[in-house]
Amino acid sequence: MTIDLQEKNLTEQEKLGVERLLESQNPNITDDLEQIWYLLDKTWHDMGCDNKNLDWDKIAKFYAHPVWLLNGLFIETHELSMQIRKSIASYIAEQGFKRICDYGGGFGTLAREIAQICPYIHIDIYEPFPSEYGKKCIENFANIHFVGDLKKDYYDCLISTDVLEHVDNVLETFNTMLESLQIGGKALVGNCFYPVIKCHLPKHFHFRYTFKHIATLMGVTHIGNIQGADYVQIYHKSKATQVGFMAKLMGGGEQMYISLAQYNAICA
Repeated sequence: MTIDLQEKNLTEQEKLGVERLLESQNPNITDDLEQIWYLLDKTWHDMGCDNKNLDWDKIAKFYAHPVWLLNGLFIETHELSMQIRKSIASYIAEQGFKRICDYGGGFGTLAREIAQICPYIHIDIYEPFPSEYGKKCIENFANIHFVGDLKKDYYDCLISTDVLEHVDNVLETFNTMLESLQIGGKALVGNCFYPVIKCHLPKHFHFRYTFKHIATLMGVTHIGNIQGADYVQIYHKSKATQVGFMAKLMGGGEQMYISLAQYNAICA
């Protein structure tokens, strides 16, 4: 994997961090996507992280590591990754949204794709601690802003791609996303509850089978998937979401692994 850093507006520290990572690639891996997965896993291991016994201080440092800057730079060179983002942007352009939140939107790759074809849409990137490089990337887009908190009932579209498999509490985080949506708004959610990389938490892998059903029970309707980005599901919020349901399901803070029949019994 090679990334041309000369054209990137990186600080010296950012550039040095990325260069060190590129030098630590596995010479036996020829596929660039597998190489970035290798570097993410290597960094996870080097920082002492464990996806079964979670130490969130270590994990927080992992997510602040330059490997995520490299991951973002890689995405912008990867044809399939960019095709997915262009497909999401095209869907959004067709819908006529006015206020969008990209939850966990990195340094704005998707937001910039949207802004280029929808220059009048207001786009917030929810990133409590945006990188300096990320701030530079959106300098020329007056309609893109980083935010560190979410307003309730504010957005008519929320996007979350490759986020929930990383968080400690999937349902609580998803509920926060839904609360920021107006009634009538749409959530575009793409999850990867699979062991692709070590920071995908195994305690969430059951959601690959149940997420759509739970989302429906929380008060949104699944209305399809985005063409060209098939793993991104479209949910419509037609009423206030059922926070009470989530509280029961969480069992006082601990996730419960129960069947769909049990979900229905809880909500009856």
